[in-house]
Amino acid sequence: MAKAPKSEGLFLDGPVGQLEAVFETPSDLKLAGAAVVCHPHPQHGGTMHNKVAHTLARTFVRMGFATLRFNFRGTENSDGRFDDGVGELDDALAAIAWMRTRQPRVPLWLAGFSFGAAIAVRAAVEESVDGLISVAPAVSRFASGLQTQPSCLWLIVQGDEDELVGVDETIEWVNSLLPGPELLILPGAEHFFHGRLIDLRHAVTEFVSSTRA
Repeated sequence: MAKAPKSEGLFLDGPVGQLEAVFETPSDLKLAGAAVVCHPHPQHGGTMHNKVAHTLARTFVRMGFATLRFNFRGTENSDGRFDDGVGELDDALAAIAWMRTRQPRVPLWLAGFSFGAAIAVRAAVEESVDGLISVAPAVSRFASGLQTQPSCLWLIVQGDEDELVGVDETIEWVNSLLPGPELLILPGAEHFFHGRLIDLRHAVTEFVSSTRA
């Protein structure tokens, strides 16, 4: 059984003050990379402790990645206030910069869920990263109108019973991208992946592992 990761609560410098964060590293694996995870919509209860965001972070840790989860501005103990996805992009870029300083010589991935997935997509356009995991991305509301798309390895995971982010909307968006990401649709999964978190973990693990073969 794998040992529990080393976990450090901290605050990192954000654009409008301090951002609350958790930095985790594997206890018994050689460091393979780094990952920054973005949480769902803060005005609908989303924090870095959300179970999907937590699952994403722990999935990366299990693969040997140092992982940073952080709270967007105005969320829990982070300074500032909600900025409708505009300032939150700057928060994500600050988290990426922090991780690059902390782990400068390893591949860097981004991951996000819902609102956080859309922010991570935009961040991956702004910053060159090695990979991107988008879970139920709320693209039409927070990442529409992109002039370009992420050029890194990219997986989107979407449930076909998602009640908040329509699967048809995601498929239409993916089909508009060239060459586009890999899209995995999980049958019977809804927005928060109730009862399907293990399936989500397996999907992410398989995709990331396949890129390292």
